[in-house]
Amino acid sequence: MEHWELLFFFLIIAFVYAAVGFGGGSSYLAILAMYGLPFKELRLIALICNIIVVSGGVYIYIRNGQVRWKKTLPLILLSIPMAYLGAVVRISQDTFFIILGCSLIAAAVLLWIKTKPASITEIKEPVKKAFLKNSALGGAIGFLSGMVGIGGGIFLSPVLNLMKWDLPRIIAATASLFILVNSVSGIAGQLSAIQGTIDHTRILLLCGAVFIGGQAGSRMSIQFNPVVIRRLTAVLVFCAGIEVLFKHLPSIL
Repeated sequence: MEHWELLFFFLIIAFVYAAVGFGGGSSYLAILAMYGLPFKELRLIALICNIIVVSGGVYIYIRNGQVRWKKTLPLILLSIPMAYLGAVVRISQDTFFIILGCSLIAAAVLLWIKTKPASITEIKEPVKKAFLKNSALGGAIGFLSGMVGIGGGIFLSPVLNLMKWDLPRIIAATASLFILVNSVSGIAGQLSAIQGTIDHTRILLLCGAVFIGGQAGSRMSIQFNPVVIRRLTAVLVFCAGIEVLFKHLPSIL
């Protein structure tokens, strides 16, 4: 395997993100994009690592009753097939990296924006209009997530906070579940459309790194500041987005 330092980067990313209940897919993707790996393998790695890190958190959220199924199901039901469709769409490598670069910059902006958490009095019970809006939102983010190769939580969580959709802990639980189901759907789409060989050794080693980091992070007694994690992630993905656009935009123009 080339670039053994990736194992260290992935372990640290998984460790920090697991400690705050997220998967870190956008950060894996941002790091991989800087190394110029084949884009189909790049997406597959990010999605698999997402699942490994976020699965434990989803189990804990569900066990603790922090998933509000009546509000969450509209978000994920349409996102699952849309993530699959996004993953099977045939695009060139340069087009993919342009979409990725723009997506990372948009995600960085959303992550940087600081919003006041919703209070109990601001939260509304789901209605028919909200069902349609949540379904459309989940479907749109799911399609983009499948195309880019992330779980979509980096887009969904900030948007739900801006909408004052629910309490922060409920939004975190919803985003984690959203990441999990869309990552699984995206992988199904990737595997049905992928051609040629992929580096199985690299995938297994990186999966091992995020498993160790994720397990250690989820058991940490030290609590990381979520705002600091969001801001650091925003800087990382913004720099990666600019770098990707700078490298691939001239080939499109």
